[in-house]
Amino acid sequence: MIRVLVVDDHPVVRGGLVGWLDAQEDLTVVGEAADGQEALALVAAAGPDVVLMDLRMPRMDGVTATGRIAAAHPAVRVLVLTTYDTDADIVRAVAAGATGYLLKDAPLPQLADAVRAAARGETVLAPPVAARLVSHLRAPAAEAPSARELEVLAGVARGLTNAEIGRELFIGEATVKTHLLRVFAKLGVDDRTRAVMVAVQRGLLPPPGG
Repeated sequence: MIRVLVVDDHPVVRGGLVGWLDAQEDLTVVGEAADGQEALALVAAAGPDVVLMDLRMPRMDGVTATGRIAAAHPAVRVLVLTTYDTDADIVRAVAAGATGYLLKDAPLPQLADAVRAAARGETVLAPPVAARLVSHLRAPAAEAPSARELEVLAGVARGLTNAEIGRELFIGEATVKTHLLRVFAKLGVDDRTRAVMVAVQRGLLPPPGG
């Protein structure tokens, strides 16, 4: 019997998953959580074989929870189930230790099979996710922004002007502009707003309010 923990912040989605998985002869749901913090507590208490993990949730997101589960409970397999298939989400989840990555439009029988495969230690990727991941890995690595450039961009994200950023970091306004131009080039953007958005998507800056 494969023990499953379902983690999703939407009660209706979570309830549907629990009902379907529990109806399988070889699967049993040992708990359900509405966010990453609840998931961590339940993994320790219930000892699941597989955690079905949503990505974007309040308090603690799925990527953070996945990383902590992988570190503290390496035998537990985390299978991401989400509506998001951006390169940033996929790479962050896999890097955190996820065994698989499925999209919520997957047929329920396929989902049950994916849970079984994850329990066996197999990597499970939805076809579009696999294609995006391979494409990302094959792409030449762009030069990453430096720590100082990210400090400047963090100031932009907080709504500071170039002059305010310069005063805060004890550098000249012209230097701030130089750092920003370099960040734009490295991120492939041409304005401040887009630079912040791309940096957040790539995990280089925390989300607003995060």
